Amino acid sequence: MVFLEEGSSDGIMDVVAQTTRILLTDDLDGSEANETVTFTVDGVTYEIDLSDEHARQLRESVADYVDNARKLSGRRTPVTKRAASKPTDAQFSGDRPNTQQVREWAKEHGIEVSERGRLSNDLIVRFQEANG
Repeated sequence: MVFLEEGSSDGIMDVVAQTTRILLTDDLDGSEANETVTFTVDGVTYEIDLSDEHARQLRESVADYVDNARKLSGRRTPVTKRAASKPTDAQFSGDRPNTQQVREWAKEHGIEVSERGRLSNDLIVRFQEANG
C-alpha cells in the first residue's frame, strides 16, 4: 500500500509505504498456519486456519467422501436431514391454517402480529390449540 501524506514544510507530499502482514495461527495446535481451509457440512460453511500438515490430514480424512460425492459448485446446498426435536412447518397436524385467520385470531386475543410476512411456528401452534 502506498499513502500520500501532506505535512512537509516545503508543501511537497511525502510518500509513505506501509506493509501489512497477516500471520495465521493453526486453530488445532497454535503453531504457524499456512492456509485457511473452507468447507461446508450440512449447509453450514466453516473456515479453519491450518498448517500444511493439518490441511493435508483434513483433506485425506474426507477424500473418500469427496471422491464419491456430487459437486455443486456455485450453489447453496440445502440441509436435507433435520433433527426431530422441534416441529417444522410441514410437521403440524392437519392443514396449515390460513394466515389471515391466524392474524385476525391473534389480534382478537391481544397478540401483536405484523400485517405481512411469515408467522412464527409458536403462533400457529397456539392458534391450532385454541381452535381444535
